[in-house]
Amino acid sequence: MVIGLTGKNGSGKGEVAQFLKERSFDYLSLSDVLREELKTSGQEVTRENLIRIGRDLRSRYGAGVLAERVLKRLETDRNYVVDSIRNPAEADVLRHRKDFTLVEVAASARVRFERMRVRARESDPMTFGDFVKLEEREAKRADFAAQALDETAAQADRVLKNEGTLEELRRGVTELVQELSRIMPRPDWDEYFMGIARVVALRSNCIKRKVAAVVVKDRRVISTGYNGTPRGVTNCNEGGCPRCNELAETGKGLDQCLCNHAEENAITQSAYHGVGLKGSTLYTTFAPCLLCTKMIINSGIVEVVYQRQYTIEDVPFKLLRQAGVSARQIASSR
Repeated sequence: MVIGLTGKNGSGKGEVAQFLKERSFDYLSLSDVLREELKTSGQEVTRENLIRIGRDLRSRYGAGVLAERVLKRLETDRNYVVDSIRNPAEADVLRHRKDFTLVEVAASARVRFERMRVRARESDPMTFGDFVKLEEREAKRADFAAQALDETAAQADRVLKNEGTLEELRRGVTELVQELSRIMPRPDWDEYFMGIARVVALRSNCIKRKVAAVVVKDRRVISTGYNGTPRGVTNCNEGGCPRCNELAETGKGLDQCLCNHAEENAITQSAYHGVGLKGSTLYTTFAPCLLCTKMIINSGIVEVVYQRQYTIEDVPFKLLRQAGVSARQIASSR
């Protein structure tokens, strides 16, 4: 889950971010990207310098540059709160994450001004008139590189009203997180197991193609395999397979290849550890060849789910159908 915060000065974004930080959300701020830029160049971190360097970066690299830098830091298995979203393009970039929600923290101008007076920062406006002028300057942008709080707020998926007490705000945040948790996208079982297979493929030592297979029964992984040379043989990427190291043409000289296929390894690893495969499903990042197909049938696997089509023959699929083993292709989530 990624919760992005936007809102005007004194709205309470910092309180929302702090509350979520204290409840296991990782915190990132687009303003911190600007602070890093200022510190790197030896400039003082002031409000005016932050606005100026933000405009400069957007002018040079695009309006979404700050969000692009933050997006690279986001891990897929963590919850984040991202503060200081001030330009619509920044929200657009962060929406590349399917679990992103833009939240506007909102309060009236008079309430926000009183909060600013209490916090008494040196750079804050001293009168309500000066506060309103500052708001007007930041709310609407003169060009694509400027802050545009009104436009950004208009893109918000949720609005969190903050006119009352801190406790009321925290209750509102808690309810928001509960709501988002119920609707956040989760991978279905096919995406889940194929995702595991793609990670397993990273272990492959074949220099030509990285493939992996995962065998599943009752929604539990019971065996995995990736392509590469047999146990105790020099790895393919260390010269163990002459055919692969000569970059042989696809489909040629297969009888000279020393690498086991991923499905083959998943099945033989199961046998090695005494685990039966009868009634299981095999997920593979690449459709099985004829040899692996015969092993799949005889091992008792009842379904094959694959991501990419094997390019040189359709005999394996005919054989699977004849043996009563279902086969289906799913699209890559990438």
